[in-house]
Amino acid sequence: MVTADELARLGRRRGICCALPVPEQAWAERRAELLRALADPTRLSMLAALIRAEGPVCICDFTAVYGLSQPTISHHMARLREAGLVDATRSGIWTYYRLRQDLPSQVCALLEAALAGA
Repeated sequence: MVTADELARLGRRRGICCALPVPEQAWAERRAELLRALADPTRLSMLAALIRAEGPVCICDFTAVYGLSQPTISHHMARLREAGLVDATRSGIWTYYRLRQDLPSQVCALLEAALAGA
């Protein structure tokens, strides 16, 4: 519990609210979308694979490695695309994915932290 002396030292009076430096709602929504995309173990693993890959990865490679159906893999990749983490390129019937090259530095730092040790 905060004492009256501590409040006085901080220039605060009990019962008087102070302004908080709250970020814009749009910022919070973008970050929450990013974090929701990263919160799934399969998507997190797919991102780790894309970071290590030497080039774009075909969706068929993901289905073989993860033992999941093509629609399930496509759903996961769609979530990563919506979060702005990956790019997709179609070639005939195949879709190839890669980590976006223009990710903001804050997103790169978050990915490095999330994928450390992978």
